[in-house]
Amino acid sequence: MRFHQPHKPVNTHYQIDGETGPVLVFSNSLGADLIMWDKVVPRLLPHFRILRYDTRGHGQTPVSAEPFTITDLGLDVLNLLDKLAIDKIVFCGLSMGGLIGQWLAINHPERVERLILSNTAAKIGNDTTWNERIDRVRQVGLPAIVDGVLDRWLTPDYRQANPAELAQLRDSFLRNTVAGYAACCEAIRDVDFRETIGQISAPTLVIAGTHDPVTTVADGQFLQQHIPGAQLVELSAAHVSAIESPDAFTDAIRSFLIAEAPKQSVYDAGMAVRRAVLGDAHVDRATTGITDFNGEFQDFITRYAWGEIWTRPGLPRHSRSLITLGMLIALNREAEFKMHVRAAFNNGVTIDEIKEVIMHSALYCGLPAANAAFHAAQDVIAMEHKNL
Repeated sequence: MRFHQPHKPVNTHYQIDGETGPVLVFSNSLGADLIMWDKVVPRLLPHFRILRYDTRGHGQTPVSAEPFTITDLGLDVLNLLDKLAIDKIVFCGLSMGGLIGQWLAINHPERVERLILSNTAAKIGNDTTWNERIDRVRQVGLPAIVDGVLDRWLTPDYRQANPAELAQLRDSFLRNTVAGYAACCEAIRDVDFRETIGQISAPTLVIAGTHDPVTTVADGQFLQQHIPGAQLVELSAAHVSAIESPDAFTDAIRSFLIAEAPKQSVYDAGMAVRRAVLGDAHVDRATTGITDFNGEFQDFITRYAWGEIWTRPGLPRHSRSLITLGMLIALNREAEFKMHVRAAFNNGVTIDEIKEVIMHSALYCGLPAANAAFHAAQDVIAMEHKNL
């Protein structure tokens, strides 16, 4: 066991998505970089401002010359938060990221409002297994172990059904350096939170994979049983459940973080989407006109329509715009239709796509409805695109 040396920070590579909401930090598995969260991030916007980063020695974050521990990796997170002027966070870590999350929640509880520990354990593996892997990597390199790693990350059925994604993960893994990977193996080998996780006070969700051969369901149950008030969700996945089961993974996070969130958090998320889709000018006019008579209705629109429906992960905003236009044509709601034609441009809808929606509506809504929609859309297009 090494003794922790004074922390020497590195220049951590990171990416931020979203502009409003609580900060949700994603921390990667051993051997992965921040692209491992690509499927999850869009499903959680705009409820959160999402910060993901490459762990020391992974992706675009350099490895330090000296050995380091989980403490150093935790301090890397704190240094990044301080650099970005972020005080409190929701932290989600998978595997090695889960160990980092445990360290943060135990040693800096004032920074962690909620904790998500995915496919991890209080103690991962044993010294013999880790030493064998470290020696092999240093002797023959990462290509010698990549197939075995991917076999543990994903179930056989998923690997067979997704060859292109498997190739991308392989390339991502092989971009790591031997020094960085081996040093992180040492950090994982040397940490054991089994006697201290009872100190975690943050509300905690534990996610385990039914088919995870690395950090088993039993490991997840241990975390749940020893962290006060922790919840446990089991997903049908192997070790990297965020990649294999993104919908179920996201649903678990949303249920944990959003379903029990205070009303104002849903309102804020709804207001962010409302402004992004309809534009600040429109929303400012609506909010300026709030009175005692219509105030509850405006609150209802923001929370329910924009905070709970438009934020659902099942459809992108682009698709929701097209569907909304079609329904408004059928209902002959000209004012709302014009508003959503303008909004559609904010969601990346093209003029040709709007034309196709109206043409399609001629079949199912009738020629008069389509004719009125063409006139209404042309008015908006002429105003928004005066060069046409």
